[in-house]
Amino acid sequence: MHEYGAVMDRHAWELPGAHEAAPGVYRIPLPLPGDHLKAVNVYAIPDGDELVMIDGGWALTEAEELLTQSLGQIGYALSDIREFLVTHVHRDHYTQAVSIRRAFGSTVSLGEGERSALEAIRTVSAHPDIAALYQAGANELSTMMGDWQGERDLTDWEYPDRWLDDGIDLELKTRTLRVIATPGHTRGHVVFHDSDANALFAGDHVLPHITPSIGIELNRPPSPLRDYLYSLRLVKSLPDATLLPAHGPAGSSAHARVDELLDHHEVRLTATADAVDRGASTGFEVATILTWTRHRRGFDELDMFNQIMAVHETMAHLEVLVERGWLGRDVVDGVVHFARR
Repeated sequence: MHEYGAVMDRHAWELPGAHEAAPGVYRIPLPLPGDHLKAVNVYAIPDGDELVMIDGGWALTEAEELLTQSLGQIGYALSDIREFLVTHVHRDHYTQAVSIRRAFGSTVSLGEGERSALEAIRTVSAHPDIAALYQAGANELSTMMGDWQGERDLTDWEYPDRWLDDGIDLELKTRTLRVIATPGHTRGHVVFHDSDANALFAGDHVLPHITPSIGIELNRPPSPLRDYLYSLRLVKSLPDATLLPAHGPAGSSAHARVDELLDHHEVRLTATADAVDRGASTGFEVATILTWTRHRRGFDELDMFNQIMAVHETMAHLEVLVERGWLGRDVVDGVVHFARR
């Protein structure tokens, strides 16, 4: 099935199979049970008699079975995978790459910036959200996180075979991919740019229908939104390319979507400052004033996981407002308070 240049139903991208998303590139959606994102795209690049994969999916039996079936449609098997190039260390991108490596001997490569994140996954015992939520004034959510005991099954969190430095060119048999560090969604996120084919394997950095979460990781950087906005502008400085995202349909303009994301965050920054003007002073208080998702849901309508994400997103916007000089910040009894300067 050829999908590049086609107009597709909003949910058609979730249908299983190997879909040619760009010349010589096949998009394979794999399941994310229980996740509102529904599926994660991995990309198969035939490279002679072997395959190079962009991202690996979540290490689930059903995901491995579907990947096997989908690769079979284009004449390949799991044993033909030479290497996984992984955009970031979240489980729906990284863990199945490690699982398949263990079974078939393929190699796994990951951005150098994810080294500390993977170390944290393997070693952390107290979740940093406990302290971060308290600092944001979200005491109840912080207490709920108190029973978190850390990741216990580390089977699929082994280290990669290779750490990828920013700016290097990966010479495949059929194409060259440039590694570009794009921190924001995670501090070590990378995209892979194929300039000859005008294609951008964007991972979770640029998504066509939703705004990527920022800083959802155990080793959250000081200002994930600042990092993310910088990375978006970096992608905009490249020649425009066909967007090959990890969630959602492929084929749109990377530049056009970057512009939409930059505009969204400017609107969000203004709304966040307005909430402070209305009397909110903590990240939690601001989050309860703002609306969430494209359906404009209230904070109380979100489940606990999404409430936690909402507080972190709000704090990220508040920190950028401080950096821009719009707001000041003070700490009182361990809680950060914001006010207009």
